[in-house]
Amino acid sequence: MSKLSQPATTPGVNGISVIHTHQAHASGLQQVPQLVPAGPGGGGKAVPPSKQSKKSSPMDRNSDEYRQRRERNNMAVKKSRLKSKQKAQDTLQRVNQLKEENERLEAKIKLLTKELSVLKDLFLEHAHSLADNVQPISTETTTTNPDNTGQ
Repeated sequence: MSKLSQPATTPGVNGISVIHTHQAHASGLQQVPQLVPAGPGGGGKAVPPSKQSKKSSPMDRNSDEYRQRRERNNMAVKKSRLKSKQKAQDTLQRVNQLKEENERLEAKIKLLTKELSVLKDLFLEHAHSLADNVQPISTETTTTNPDNTGQ
C-alpha cells in the first residue's frame, strides 16, 4: 500500500507553485511534483511571450502607426486572396487536363481492346485452318512402294 504524506509547496515561476508529495514504494520514498496555480482564481493558460510584451490598450485610429498597420494588413489580405484564387484556378485547370487525358486514354483502351479481339480471331482462324490441313498420322506403319508393283 502506498501512503501519502503532507504535501510540501515550493514557489514556482510565472505564478505557478510546485507541490511535492511523497509516496511510499518498495524502494523508498519518491517525490512526485504537481503543478498548481499559485494565485487565487488560478488555473489560467500560460501567456505566450509574444503576447506578454504587447499591451492590450486600444490604438488611436487616427495615428500614423495604426494606418500603416491597417494598410499592411489590407495588402496582405489582398495578396492572400489572390494567391488562393490563383491556386483554385490552377487546380481547376489541372482537373480539366486530367479529365481530357482520362477520356483520351479510355478511347485508346477501347481501340486496343478491339484490335486485340480482331487479332485473336485471326489467330484462331489461322490455327484452325492449319489444324484442318494437317493429315492425321496413322498408327499403321505399312508403306507401299510405287516402284515395286506386284512383287
